[in-house]
Amino acid sequence: MPKVSSVSVPYAAYLRVYEPLAAFPQPERGHWERYAKRESLPSYQDELRRSLADLLPTPPVPVPVHESDDAFVIVIDGVVCVCPWRTRLRGWQALDELPGELPPTVLDAAIPPVVRRQSAADYDRWLERNPDARPWIRTSTWQVPINWFVLVSDDEREYEQKSDGSEGEGEDAGVPRLRYRTPMVQARRRVARGLKALKDSIEEGPLIDGLVDVGRWLEEFHPRSYVELDYGGLVHALPQDFLEDDHSAADVAEGIAALRVGDEDGAGEAYARLVERWRSARDRQFAN
Repeated sequence: MPKVSSVSVPYAAYLRVYEPLAAFPQPERGHWERYAKRESLPSYQDELRRSLADLLPTPPVPVPVHESDDAFVIVIDGVVCVCPWRTRLRGWQALDELPGELPPTVLDAAIPPVVRRQSAADYDRWLERNPDARPWIRTSTWQVPINWFVLVSDDEREYEQKSDGSEGEGEDAGVPRLRYRTPMVQARRRVARGLKALKDSIEEGPLIDGLVDVGRWLEEFHPRSYVELDYGGLVHALPQDFLEDDHSAADVAEGIAALRVGDEDGAGEAYARLVERWRSARDRQFAN
């Protein structure tokens, strides 16, 4: 599959679920078995470039006409696990969220109302035939939602700073990487413990609502899946010292542990560190 460009497309982070092949019914399982054996597989950058290329025509194509048959693939202890892209479904869902993310004039200029209405109608018809559909990937631009860090541990943090002269594979050469990967059973356990600590200590709010939503999403997948929190293109927007010093998962764990023992001051300090850290990241969205 040809790449649209070699230019890196930033600023999105991802929460992915990789399911074992056994989780998929035939004939889809056979497709992913063959797919995983390919010598070269596309990256998240390839998906972004294709999506951006679709926005260039007039009128733009905000959602692919056909669903992607690509996926991310990992092999752990000899078990092949795949994370289907489902770009079309995610495109529809992202289009629903755009009115709250962009000023109306900017949104209308980028994707005209008639195009959005047609895409929404297509999505409604598709949902009638696929009421249980859900994506394997969640995306966040310019930040990593705090509730995502509840799913992982600082011990699972993988940070790799590659220099220009380092060895790497393809476009990944010279690019830093920051991600966490954990078994599904651990992610679900952490969500349950985190929710209990939060509900016992604070009033209902966005933090609890977000964690409930993520927990329900995780329940849709095979128990032997893996969950990956990947900073993705954010590594292109954040300075090296930010990435090196960022231990947000540890701050979240510290805050939850403090709530369990009634240490509100300790929980508040951990939360304040998180808010300040990610405020500086979000501010870059509006930097000239």
